[in-house]
Amino acid sequence: MNIGIFSDTYSPQVNGVVSSILTLEKKLREQGHNVYVFTISHPQAEHDSPYVYRMASVPFIFLKDHRVGIMYSNKAVHKIKRLKLDLILSQTEFSMGIFARMMAKRLEIPIIHTYHTVYEDYMHYVSKGIELSPRIARKYSKSFCNHVDGVVAPTKKTEKLLKSYGVQKPIRIIPTGIDFTPFKPEHYIPSEVAHLKEVFHIPLEDPIILFVGRVAKEKSIDVLIKAMPMVLEKIPNAKLVIVGDGPSRLELEELAKNLDVRDSVIFTGMQPWNTIGRMYQLGDVFVSASVTETQGLTFAEAMAAALPVVAMEDESIAGFVRDGYNGRLFHNVEELAAALYEVLSDSSYRKQLSENAIHSIRPLSAETFGLNAEAFYEEILQVYHGTHNKLPTKKAFSLPFKKNKKKTPS
Repeated sequence: MNIGIFSDTYSPQVNGVVSSILTLEKKLREQGHNVYVFTISHPQAEHDSPYVYRMASVPFIFLKDHRVGIMYSNKAVHKIKRLKLDLILSQTEFSMGIFARMMAKRLEIPIIHTYHTVYEDYMHYVSKGIELSPRIARKYSKSFCNHVDGVVAPTKKTEKLLKSYGVQKPIRIIPTGIDFTPFKPEHYIPSEVAHLKEVFHIPLEDPIILFVGRVAKEKSIDVLIKAMPMVLEKIPNAKLVIVGDGPSRLELEELAKNLDVRDSVIFTGMQPWNTIGRMYQLGDVFVSASVTETQGLTFAEAMAAALPVVAMEDESIAGFVRDGYNGRLFHNVEELAAALYEVLSDSSYRKQLSENAIHSIRPLSAETFGLNAEAFYEEILQVYHGTHNKLPTKKAFSLPFKKNKKKTPS
């Protein structure tokens, strides 16, 4: 098949959506499909593959580290027509997602949408104190998903949520797969981890509680910081290392200062994606208080790095993070502090949780993800074309357009 992926987020951005897209893109190509990515321009984008086409974009007024693409380009339309796409995969409900729907209609081909983000949990970025905001997000999500041919939900929680919105289109639960290789501890030597600790001024012996992700309100990082005074009472040299950046960083730094734990809370800032696997090696335990995840890829990445996971109990990780098996679940700050102390103070217990964590991620392999996605795509194609016994043939690979070396947005 010739497949077009349309997304508002893509490398060099670092987040769960980008990780999912890159894994999907790689696996579909390995399965013999021709995959082309249509995304927005980015000031730090360099060395794109020839199969990535960027459209003009501007900074998003409410989120300075996000951009919004121009929703239509005649030049892009002509290029896409020459690709002779069989299928469009939308990864966003906004600029490139709207463009993806327009192109699917024009080309008369099916479009499948992946619902990555629960927007009702993010409306505080665009409106403050307006009670109707979450309802607007739900209505928009319902409308968008009901105008595609199929929807991918990464978890049962997401599927249940979409159905509660009134989404009528076929929904398939396909957890995002992970290439475990960059996260495996055996791929790193002790001196690499020691060097990282030196870079961030962490003594070698200090136990590290690790968080990786966007530093934003919906991640509830304040809960982690509020637990630190209780943790430090019993483990005075413990460190909370927050890997990532975002709009809440200054506020959280101030919170740590007010709680007199600033020296024990380390913000590393944004780290390049190709070094994220190494960053996980810093941790002795991974922690998250977020309940806005659609899947929680960082939990799986942490487990691949042999880290026990201490997480706020939530439906998105039900059955994945198992209390007392591969991690601990908590409901409030006090329970979080107690769980962290239990894991950090007992090395044999921590080792047991770590070994179980590695076993837990096997169903989330990138190979399984690619095969499950391909099967759903073919089902939707069969329904769209009105037949159950004739699939589109895979077309011979060819590069339909030359790479614009200067990356001039159009």
